[in-house]
Order: sequence, then structure tokens, then C-alpha cells
Amino acid sequence: MNSKPLLPVKSDFIFKAIFGDQKNVSILAAFLKTIIDIPEHEYEQLVIIDPHIKKETEHDKYGILDVKLHTKTKSIVHIEIQLQVFPDLRQRIIYGQSKLITEQMSTGQDWSVIKRAITILITDELFIRESDDYYNRFRYRTNSAIELTDLMEINTLELCKLPPETDNTDLWDWTKFIKSDDEGALDMLADKNTHIKEAVAVLKELSADERARMLYEEREIMRRNIASMMSGAKAEGHAESMLETARKALSMNMDIETIMTLTGLPRKDIENIKQHSNDTPLNKE
Repeated sequence: MNSKPLLPVKSDFIFKAIFGDQKNVSILAAFLKTIIDIPEHEYEQLVIIDPHIKKETEHDKYGILDVKLHTKTKSIVHIEIQLQVFPDLRQRIIYGQSKLITEQMSTGQDWSVIKRAITILITDELFIRESDDYYNRFRYRTNSAIELTDLMEINTLELCKLPPETDNTDLWDWTKFIKSDDEGALDMLADKNTHIKEAVAVLKELSADERARMLYEEREIMRRNIASMMSGAKAEGHAESMLETARKALSMNMDIETIMTLTGLPRKDIENIKQHSNDTPLNKE
């Protein structure tokens, strides 16, 4: 047993450390097989794209942590954790999904180059209020189940909806692994599933690593600051409060896309605030 409690898998930092490391690709594949609908041979070559924190500049401290990968035939899978369900999250997910498609194209290319883009969104708060299911899959289908295309797919996993008792699926086990930080419960899951056993071992290593714990704690402080700023902005309830939230977020070195999510402000406005904050009397002479 570890002398210190296990770090929470549902933290985006810890999740990426487990599932976003190429050396743990067997763990990632086992998790994906419980969620997405792709042929078995696609898992033969999973390549994680950009395994580092995405930042606007080298000075940024708060980057977006997610997991993006290619399958064997270059389909794209993007996994993102949002512990808090911010306003306009649905629009943001659609925007991100669209970028996964458009980023594949360059001038003069044929439409046939487009590969499937699959998003997996994991939340710790209620997101799909229209359903009691903890897992939902969204595709382009008619009301009579005729599918237009499988090129775009969004999957949602809501930890808060997970039933306390197992439904005897591997998906329940993996969702419980992500949700729980109880070592006894995780050891029980490990006894049932070889790949979860591997994941629990990685989690225990991370939890015993002082640097990993320090980085997690820094991330957690930042997350709480975000929640506090959002609460204040909602209480104010007007555009100026969102501008002030953006100013504070920039002073904390948050990346622009995260600030867009927090405030609903367009990128142009945030970039203008950032440019203005970087101006000094010396620059203006």
C-alpha cells in the first residue's frame, strides 16, 4: 500500500499521464475498445499525437491536457476530460470536432483524404440531461436510424451517472477506474481485468512520485481558481465580468482556448486583451 493516497485518475493531468503515454498504449487500446466502434485491426497501431501539454507560448503554465491519437488507418480519436460542465460546452465540442475534420485538409486535396474523427468527452458533472445513461454515442442519423456518415462521432462518459452496482460490462469497470480514488476498489477492479491491473500499477507509480504529485497539486489549485472565477462571473452576470475573468485568466498564464471556454468570449477579444496587457510605457514610446 502507498503511504500517500492515490491521485485521482479523473484529473486531466493524471488521466493523460496514464492514457496519453505511448508506452501505455495497451491500456489505452483496452479502454477505447469499450467505447468506440471501430474494426479490431485499427488497434494494431495506435499512435499518440502531441503527447505534451499544449501551450500558447513557452511561458504558459496552464495548458490544455487531452489525449489525441491516430489509429492504424489514420482515423483520429480525441479524448478530453472536463470535470466541470461549462456554459456552451456542446458548442465547444462541436467546434473541436469540426476542427478534427478541417485540419486534415490542405489546398488542392481530394475530399477522399478525410478520415474518421471520434471525440470522447468525459465529465464529472451532469452533461446530457436528456438521458439517464452514463454513456452516450452521437452520430449523423435520421429519426429512422439511417446513417448519413460515420466520419464524425461524439461519445460522452458522465462519471456522475455511473450506477453504484456493476452492469457487468468492461465499460463500467473502466468508468469506475476513472471515477474512483479508493485503492481497495481499484484493486478489486484490477483482479477482474488485466489491463486495468496495468493501469492501477501505473497510477500507484504516479502517486508515489513526488514530482507527479506536485504537478497534480499545481493543476488542482489552478482548477479551483478557474471555478472561483467562473462563479464570480456568473454572479456578476454581464459582459464586463467576463472580460475581467479573461484578464485574470491571462495573468495566470492560462491558454487562450481554455479562456474561450470559460468566458464564451471570441479568440479575437482575448487576444486583444492579451496584447493590451503586454504593452508597457517602453513599448509605447
